[in-house]
Amino acid sequence: MKDIQLSNRLLTVANYIPPHSVLADIGSDHAYLPCYAILNYLAKKAIAGEINDGPYQAAFNQVARLGLLSKISVRKGDGLSVLKKNEATCITIAGMGGTLIKKILEEGKEKLSKVERLILQPNIYAIEIRKWLYENGWELIDEKILEEDCHIYEVLVAEKGVPSRSYKGVSLESAFLMGPFLIKERNETFLKKWEHELYHWEQVLKQLNEAKETDVLIKKKSEIHHMISCIREVMK
Repeated sequence: MKDIQLSNRLLTVANYIPPHSVLADIGSDHAYLPCYAILNYLAKKAIAGEINDGPYQAAFNQVARLGLLSKISVRKGDGLSVLKKNEATCITIAGMGGTLIKKILEEGKEKLSKVERLILQPNIYAIEIRKWLYENGWELIDEKILEEDCHIYEVLVAEKGVPSRSYKGVSLESAFLMGPFLIKERNETFLKKWEHELYHWEQVLKQLNEAKETDVLIKKKSEIHHMISCIREVMK
């Protein structure tokens, strides 16, 4: 049996792929995730999308090396443009910033009509994704937070549904920022992340308080103060 080893981060993503999916992994890099999904019978077919020549070639070589070219289509293109309409049932986007993932989803909306599940792993700004999902009819069904190689990652899983359902019983603003499932679980990694974030933003605010006030600075300070209040409310 040919095998491929995933990092804990990508393994967490893989564990959410529904059986018999047609998987589209956007920004696939070396195509580790689609290869693993096919080899472990998580997906029946897969598409590995890459925008840059180097990663595209690396993905193609990896798929070819494992003899999976009949199961995995390696394509070069920007975001969801690599997909045909109604082609994928599950989309994974991992290892990018939340703002970029949001942009990919927004620009490729017409490719999402038959997609049953989104599995998204932003490196930063998960808040941007949660807001986009909420505003576009996607219900967050689970979240995970994990630490690997001194970095903390969040994995967001969404399906078409009732976006407000997962936010019941929590402040919407705090939950967009910190994650409704993660707030309720409050595991050690979550607490570590937000203790660090709280300290960071308190230091930023302290520095801004010493700067000359302008309208832009006043607005920035107000936003940071509000974010600190949200974090403190959850962490208390």
